[in-house]
Amino acid sequence: MIAIDSSIALAWCFGDERTPAINAVESMLVASQGVVPVLWRFEVANVLLMAERRKRITSERRQEYLHALAKYPLEIDTDGLYQTDQNIFQLAVAFGLTIYDASYLELSIRRSLPLATLDKELRTAALANKLILLPDTIS
Repeated sequence: MIAIDSSIALAWCFGDERTPAINAVESMLVASQGVVPVLWRFEVANVLLMAERRKRITSERRQEYLHALAKYPLEIDTDGLYQTDQNIFQLAVAFGLTIYDASYLELSIRRSLPLATLDKELRTAALANKLILLPDTIS
């Protein structure tokens, strides 16, 4: 099982952001399962809506991406909503993260999962917490 943040999922959508390392994370997810915090769907949908508004994608393409992402084997973790909001806040403060990014970090720590992200600050915080990062490196 892998904790997946929105930056990884969005890289799967936009061909110009795909790399062999991103494709490898996708293959790992398909072979096992991913887990995401509740906010993941909203975060992904918002980025796609902003891309549509900026004319980077069409509304049809936005719908295609949302439909494709819905097919991935992702568990929505709700425990972060009710049990760990203070932990998420503490992680955000300690590592200079947004609450959104801290929710991915908290999920990965709490469930002892590798974290798949392209976000540099989140990767730094994950390394400080001795988490396994995917992909191994980013450019």
